[in-house]
Amino acid sequence: MPQMNRDQRNAAWQAAHQWRARATQTQPSGLMGSLKLLLTWLAFGALMVVGVVLGLVFLLIGWAMMPFVRHKMKKRMEQMRADQAQDIGGDYAHTQPRSGYQDALEGSYEVKQETPHR
Repeated sequence: MPQMNRDQRNAAWQAAHQWRARATQTQPSGLMGSLKLLLTWLAFGALMVVGVVLGLVFLLIGWAMMPFVRHKMKKRMEQMRADQAQDIGGDYAHTQPRSGYQDALEGSYEVKQETPHR
């Protein structure tokens, strides 16, 4: 933490004392102040309870949906594997038109000269 000079420290202390003085002035006084404070805490507590209940409901819904989502993803993976196997396997020749052209993989190739065996 960088060192504060004396004026900055005094300004911070003055601001803290002013904040404390305002906080003590705004404390509830009398029956109406206490009633407002009680209602505020009750509203805050009610909102916290509602938030926790909603969170638990969404958590339970998510857990309940997991088997269905897993089943759907499993079916999708099986379909992708079947499509990939079909692309690699035997049906490839039947789906391509018969012409003199053969497909080749892209890339650079080098033809090596055969060396005689000794």
